Amino acid sequence: MPGDRKKILVLFAHPAQERSEVNKPLFTACLQHCDVTAIDLYREYPTFHINIDKEQQRLKEHDVLIFMFPLYWYSTPAILKQWQDLVLEYGFAYGADGHALKGKTFLCAATAGGSETAYQKEGYNHFSIRELLQPLEQTASLTGMNYLAPFVLFSSRNAVEEDRVNAHVEQFRHLLTALADNTLDIEAASSMPVLPANISDLINAHPHD
Repeated sequence: MPGDRKKILVLFAHPAQERSEVNKPLFTACLQHCDVTAIDLYREYPTFHINIDKEQQRLKEHDVLIFMFPLYWYSTPAILKQWQDLVLEYGFAYGADGHALKGKTFLCAATAGGSETAYQKEGYNHFSIRELLQPLEQTASLTGMNYLAPFVLFSSRNAVEEDRVNAHVEQFRHLLTALADNTLDIEAASSMPVLPANISDLINAHPHD
């Protein structure tokens, strides 16, 4: 029903948290949000032995799935791949009887050390962030989830010195609330290369179906 609050599951993956300047405050914002279940995968599974039944139940109980991570070699940290390989099973996430994720919303909240101009065809990395994350976009397609453009902080290595972290965290809080309130313009958010720095541009006045 329109107006029903959405439950958000955030899976946080950072293999070097002692050096994290952006992801840790983002994760703290998740822990403080009443509509969010925030899981630190490296803390929960230090030996990579994923509890498949537990993770599948979490997915069933939530409407929105967010992967939060620093971009490592143009992809996710290893534990998120392990999680996908084990949890998104045939018959659960895809296949003839695999409809558990159908209709849910999925996005990535990522940080990238390089600048936004570096992530384009003519740039240093030759591909955009959305292009590099296409395996996750196809995973969303296969499992019937609505894939949103990634929420990205570029030049994250300089974010503290340039005093950009607090504003980014605040925008992430707005994004979480809009997802929970069901007021985010999903169609617009799905069509962009990355979500805008000002999330208010994507928020509708009223909840939608």
